[in-house]
Amino acid sequence: MNRKRTVRVPASSANLGPGFDVMGAALDLHMEVDVVETGNFAVHTDLKIARDRRNLIVRGFAALHPVDGFEFTIRSDIPLSGGLGTSAAAIVAGLVAADSIFELGADLLAEATRLEGHPDNVAAALLGGFVLCTNSHAERFEPPPNLECLLVVPSQAVRTQKAREALPSRIPVADAVFNIAHASLLVLGLAQGDLSLISRGLGDRIHQPRRAHLYPRSWELVQSARDLGALGATISGAGPTVLVWCDFESTSTVAERLQELVADGWAEVHRVPFTPTGAEVRSL
Repeated sequence: MNRKRTVRVPASSANLGPGFDVMGAALDLHMEVDVVETGNFAVHTDLKIARDRRNLIVRGFAALHPVDGFEFTIRSDIPLSGGLGTSAAAIVAGLVAADSIFELGADLLAEATRLEGHPDNVAAALLGGFVLCTNSHAERFEPPPNLECLLVVPSQAVRTQKAREALPSRIPVADAVFNIAHASLLVLGLAQGDLSLISRGLGDRIHQPRRAHLYPRSWELVQSARDLGALGATISGAGPTVLVWCDFESTSTVAERLQELVADGWAEVHRVPFTPTGAEVRSL
């Protein structure tokens, strides 16, 4: 009785342009949950999320151990409006808490991928840094030291299901080849810390253009990001949040220009570094 853990999990951005359902990055925004064995089940939070067994942290925990007798207190500074891996962070938090409390040694990436349906966000949330994923494996590498990012977070959300439905079951070979080439450039640029390669590697023809009608202002920003002085921009996950990629020397200038573009209040601009740190757990 009275076992306690605090788990801290980062937000994440998935796809990163050409790496649809394959690439992701951890961001320095966090969800934190205290899990305490009290003999009662309860969920405590000020967030507008489920406070019963539908809660994704609870579901993550329950995938490894019954939740009866545990209380969950949840805090988060991850915007809920979409595209920043809130569901992945929640699932990973629940899994990590149960695995730590009961010393299970579970395959957390496999469990998280099963619950989330795809590996990119959960791998980034679990491992930190940048990740490159297959269905059963994730490779992690460090964020380049001179690479920064800005987030443009619209107030209007886009439902992930709608974003999925916007994609066709088949795509032209030319689009697939384009994405393979650009994802390869992006991975090489990230691995070598070459910002010019990263900039050239952000192109995508598979998901973003086909979803543009769901987030027209976000898509307009993606297309104009280089004119603002950025390396480029990508839709974060299913959107509508935009990840604006920057050289650290130009980030402040780009941020000022972005603030002008959102002056009418359709979105907020946040300076949020990539983070090398994934899910962390400590005893309360």
